Amino acid sequence: MEKHRKGDAALKLAGPDGKPLRNGLDVKIEQKQHKFLFGCNIFKLGRCSTPQENTNYEERFAAILNFATLPFYWWNYERQQGQPDDERTGQIVSWCKDHNITTKGHPLAWNYVDPRWLPKEPAEAMQLQLKRIGRCVEQFKNDIDIWDVVNEATHYDRDELKKQSPILTEAIRKMGVGAYVREAFKAARQANPKATLLINDYRTDSDYAEKVISELLDENDRPLYDVIGIQSHMHGGYWPVKKTWEVCERFAKFGKPLHFTEMTVVSGPKTRQGWLTTPDGEKRQAEQVAEFYRVLFSHPAVEAITWWDFTDQNAWQQAPAGLVRADMTPKPAYNELERLIKGQWWTQTQTTTDAEGAARFRGFLGEYEVSTQVDGKKLTGTFRLDKTERQMIDVQLKA
Repeated sequence: MEKHRKGDAALKLAGPDGKPLRNGLDVKIEQKQHKFLFGCNIFKLGRCSTPQENTNYEERFAAILNFATLPFYWWNYERQQGQPDDERTGQIVSWCKDHNITTKGHPLAWNYVDPRWLPKEPAEAMQLQLKRIGRCVEQFKNDIDIWDVVNEATHYDRDELKKQSPILTEAIRKMGVGAYVREAFKAARQANPKATLLINDYRTDSDYAEKVISELLDENDRPLYDVIGIQSHMHGGYWPVKKTWEVCERFAKFGKPLHFTEMTVVSGPKTRQGWLTTPDGEKRQAEQVAEFYRVLFSHPAVEAITWWDFTDQNAWQQAPAGLVRADMTPKPAYNELERLIKGQWWTQTQTTTDAEGAARFRGFLGEYEVSTQVDGKKLTGTFRLDKTERQMIDVQLKA
């Protein structure tokens, strides 16, 4: 972490008049945001059971996270052809902007369920799928610029998908899965050349890495993707540290950043009575979450971790997967992440200006505020620390 998540900087501080500050001034440096993306899906925003639960959801989400995944499941997003739910998405985007939270859309293409109105002709359905990709990316350009483009393409033809999504599954089979992925990325790239595009899958084995990821290239042999998305749902058992590190190493060799896009550790066993959170399960969840995040935060290729389902309320598979319970009270796992993200991995320090008017410090990468007192007046400024290499940063302070 010291090597890959922190940087050294000399802040060349100038006053409102542009002149360097004098020697010996006390300077306070406070981190305001992480460069690393600590996230979660935000599907329940404004849709919890009570107004108070909605408020608690919002407050606890914004308190520790700076990254949110928004839902773009085609069958639900566009229940009536030509009537996508852009209004709901716009509301979530607006809330995220107000709380300095980066947004991601998930997924642009996934043959999990066919929209009810989808034409039965596979070629026509595929054309609508590609058109839909371009429309979503274009519609939210500059608001959502990170996208899971294709979801779980490797096992597109498993039995449940043939049953739930027969039209799109057949369309992919006829087109060929490789061509499908390439055309999907091409549509997204054309709609926003500056967007960050992910391939997202639950497969983490070496065959997937060698036979799929290594072949996701355009006509110029350049990777179609900007980021490799790795799912890590652990409903069936926690990943040991050795496995987690091996997965990171396996995919880091492709030279692209890694996002752990869907991470789950449950807080209770599944029984005949249901799948409920338990005190022992919550304790174990907190321990495993802290360990898993430490491993990922230590690996230089990993740039984001997205928890899957912030609350137990209506969580996927009805599992106790949340960082908070169904009533929005925080679990120990939430408290543990808060201790790490806003405590152990958070920089707040004080120093003094030197003869050059510079304030030197070492801190975690991210956004900062710097302040000092000059002749009884408080002066403040902001800056970004985004490189691990030693750097000089000019900051002009204002009253």
